[in-house]
Amino acid sequence: MESKHTKDALQHEAWRALRIMSEFVDATDTLVRIGPAVAVFGSARTTPNRPEFQQAIECGRRLAERGFAVVTGGGPGIMEAANKGALEANGVSVGLNISLPFEQKPNPYQSIELTFRYFFIRKVMFVKHARGFVIFPGGFGTMDELFEALTLIQTLKIVPFPVVLIGTKFWQPLLDWMRTTLAEEYGTISKEDFEIFRVTDDVKEAVDIVHDVQSGKRVWAPQLPRFASDPPITDEEGIRQGVHPRRHLKSDAALGLDNLE
Repeated sequence: MESKHTKDALQHEAWRALRIMSEFVDATDTLVRIGPAVAVFGSARTTPNRPEFQQAIECGRRLAERGFAVVTGGGPGIMEAANKGALEANGVSVGLNISLPFEQKPNPYQSIELTFRYFFIRKVMFVKHARGFVIFPGGFGTMDELFEALTLIQTLKIVPFPVVLIGTKFWQPLLDWMRTTLAEEYGTISKEDFEIFRVTDDVKEAVDIVHDVQSGKRVWAPQLPRFASDPPITDEEGIRQGVHPRRHLKSDAALGLDNLE
């Protein structure tokens, strides 16, 4: 027999599921209307006197001038700078804010503002509605968004989109470790994986890359298998369906490999 405590706990979890669903619905209903968007990531702790802050303003402005909505985490630092650049260029400036005990303070440059309770829903929204990621120096959260995107692209779970890192000095030590330790010493990634992102110090180059891929002038990560659904992708979550891991089928058609171009 279930105890009262168990019943209360189950009821609480059921309401949690409804809260999660409602947050997905609200965010999707808003973001589906913003048009082509680019997500800009970077540290909330970057101050206006830093060159990265000024670069992020330029990035937001250039993206808006190219017709992209600019989506950030809505907080201070790099996020504020990118939103500021977009709004001052009369672009769509979106902030996907998160409720936190500290550090997150909404910046004043958001023409569309959403607030999330759950990190994982917020992360889905970034990937689902972005045509590219431009990533400035940042901390754990920035790294989380970077490796989330690289994982989804590497595993063919999403149609590849540009991931551009700004700041060679900041990113190079990480890339050196990835190359020497992950790729060469342990073999946990391949050398081709370095083709699914770019590093530059030039904001204009980063914006040009995203624009060229969006307009069809460039194919991103051409070494990866292409699918008949590229682009657009029709799955509601913005992901490829894939093959169920328990479906032990032999033929290429059954495995979906006949969709490879």
